[in-house]
Amino acid sequence: MPPEPTAPRASVLFVCVHNAGRSQMAAGFLAHLAGDRIEVRSAGSLPADQINPAAVAAMREVGIDIAAERPRALTTDAVEASDYVITMGCGDACPVLPGKHYRDWQFDDPAGRGLDAVRPIRDAIRTRVEDLIHEIDTRPAP
Repeated sequence: MPPEPTAPRASVLFVCVHNAGRSQMAAGFLAHLAGDRIEVRSAGSLPADQINPAAVAAMREVGIDIAAERPRALTTDAVEASDYVITMGCGDACPVLPGKHYRDWQFDDPAGRGLDAVRPIRDAIRTRVEDLIHEIDTRPAP
């Protein structure tokens, strides 16, 4: 008996300016909470040299290690390869392509903030990621 065809897994691209805080935390949560069910990407319109140390520390507190991640530049190819594009303050730098699901999530930028200020941003991102997973998991098949 041939195996049942599997639906292609959804893919999500998180975009912020520096790809060092918000988008990295969101990508970390999505990879952790959805496992292999959803493909995860992140990028920045003006990527930083390194991940925000306060974001790394905040994620480590909830058992997710993003220390090895590196900021990446936003490319049209990354947008084309993604079903969902979640922007977090990247402005007009994100290309808008037909057939994609766009969401704009407003969160304070954790750049230059201490751990106490990053924790509530982290927690709000987690809530939005959980909602996104539910939306993806319950979407009708094409």
